[in-house]
Amino acid sequence: MANSTRKTNTYFKLFKQAVTGDIKDFTTGSINRAIFLLAIPMILEMLLEALFAIVDIYFVNKIGNEATSTVILTETSLTILYSVAWGLSIGITALVARRAGEKNFKEASEIAVQAILLGLFLSLIISVIGFVFPKEILSMMGASAKAVQENYLFTQIMLTGNIVIMLLFINNAIFRGAGNAAIAMRVLLLANAINIVLDPLLILGIGPFPKLGVVGAAVATTTGRSIAVLLQFYYLLNGKSLIKLAAKQFVVQFRLIRTILKTSAGGMFQFIIGSCSWIFLTRIVAESGEAALSGYGTAVRICVFTILPAWGLANAAATLVGQNLGAGKPERAERSVWRTAFITFCFFALVAVVFFIFGANLMRFFTKDNEAIIAGTECLHILAIGYVFFAYGMIISQAFNGAGDTRTPTYINLFVFWVLQIPLAWLLAKYLEMGPTGVYIAIGVAESVLAILSIIIFRKGKWKLVKV
Repeated sequence: MANSTRKTNTYFKLFKQAVTGDIKDFTTGSINRAIFLLAIPMILEMLLEALFAIVDIYFVNKIGNEATSTVILTETSLTILYSVAWGLSIGITALVARRAGEKNFKEASEIAVQAILLGLFLSLIISVIGFVFPKEILSMMGASAKAVQENYLFTQIMLTGNIVIMLLFINNAIFRGAGNAAIAMRVLLLANAINIVLDPLLILGIGPFPKLGVVGAAVATTTGRSIAVLLQFYYLLNGKSLIKLAAKQFVVQFRLIRTILKTSAGGMFQFIIGSCSWIFLTRIVAESGEAALSGYGTAVRICVFTILPAWGLANAAATLVGQNLGAGKPERAERSVWRTAFITFCFFALVAVVFFIFGANLMRFFTKDNEAIIAGTECLHILAIGYVFFAYGMIISQAFNGAGDTRTPTYINLFVFWVLQIPLAWLLAKYLEMGPTGVYIAIGVAESVLAILSIIIFRKGKWKLVKV
């Protein structure tokens, strides 16, 4: 009994350290402890990120399938933005983590500033496109004429306000690379609190608030993220993190921007490859009608809610790899990856069981449409099969990225998603007339192959020799 109490107290203390962010150096001591301290705030951060999608779809589903399909198609079109933001985040985390491992926080701060300036420039381009062509984007994605005419403002607001999404990703990548994962978690906690409160008020028009329908979801999400970005800059500009920025640093340095782009290019291309594949798959499902698309989109969001916490573990692995390589400890970096991958494998195995047993119940929580429930339940069941493989693919891909080797996972993604997944999805869905079921099978097969290739290449160890 006494031993049990002591263990509980120890875990509580470690959890408190993880959430408060007291520990920033993960190049010494227990690997399990380092994974726990880094992963807890990152898992919470990813869960909070997933809440944006879950909360939005919960309330938007109350409006109808057309509103839901608008949100799903807009989010799908935003995957290109997310790809760029994720890619930049990979490069930024790798560079900052390596400099943090070297204890060179001055250059880490300079890298952070140039990353922010680069993100602002890229998001401006997307804002202009989103403001001018929201209807065309929705139509191109397969939305019905009625959905386009009634709900295009949602798309316009989300795309025009993409700057807050970009900055949220970049700033949190800076915090993660420096080992300040707890700060990244706090800002998303604030953003979600605001979104959860505003969503029902603005979507449904509760009390004195106007009933904005699906547009209310865009306003609520953008407002929450904007306030979160302001909090991020408070931490960065007021010395509340290891990376301290000053106004005089906000001058373009093309040398550092080239370094960031060189390190991030592979990461961006990785996610662009996946995103283009995802857009293609969504387009195939959309041909089966709005109920099928609603079910598929809702099921994918449920999957995202479980995958993003695992991304927290993957980001922890990337930080551990970057910092330990920076400290000249490649073997410790490798052990950290295998340990993190096994933990993620156990988590995904549990999630797969839940999807098989409670898939229909999960779908009923979000929608009352029977066709959507049937389509979404089937999606959850099929994707669950590939979940256990996905654990190793996710962690090892991020380990490559954390080492600064963004080319290897890019080549793997190119083969798996474009050479394998897209043709297989088309073959099964269109040629063999399996419809959305064929798409689900193609996703599961592709993720399994991704894991196998990642493991084989990772074991060769060339990633340990990459210089950034």
